[in-house]
This record gives sequence, C-alpha cells and structure tokens, in this order.
Amino acid sequence: MKEFKYVVTDPEGIHARPAGEFVKAASKFSSDVKLTKDGKTVSAKKIFGVMGLAVKQGQELTITIEGPDEDTASAELEEFLKNNL
Repeated sequence: MKEFKYVVTDPEGIHARPAGEFVKAASKFSSDVKLTKDGKTVSAKKIFGVMGLAVKQGQELTITIEGPDEDTASAELEEFLKNNL
C-alpha cells in the first residue's frame, strides 16, 4: 500500500473540471485509489465521491493506493496533483 498527503493549492479547490480529470487519471490504474479528507474516504474513481469531499484551497488530502500497479499510480497521481491542483 502506498500513501501520500497533498495540500490543495488551486484557489478554486477541486471543482468539476479538475475532479473529472483526476478521476480519469485514477481510473487508468487497476489499483484501488482512495481520497480522504477530514475523516471521510471516497473512491478516487467516482466523480460524485471526489466532488462530495468539497475540497477547498489549503485543505489536505490523503491519497491511498493499493494494488498491483500502486507504485506507478502513486507517482503519476502525485505528479498530477502538483501540476493541476
């Protein structure tokens, strides 16, 4: 299992467009990808779950990845977050 934390820097937080892009990026992997904010955990492969977290600028997410391609998924998703959110 891989896990990392990320503090959202985008002034608009995770709104519809970046949430959709993140779901698309997470869905490329066979590993289970979860997002946790303030004790609430959702699948990173479900748009309504990601949107339901209502992540704002400055809030911390914990990303947990478990599965056969977790190393690749962790690296790519962390890079995605740094470049887009």
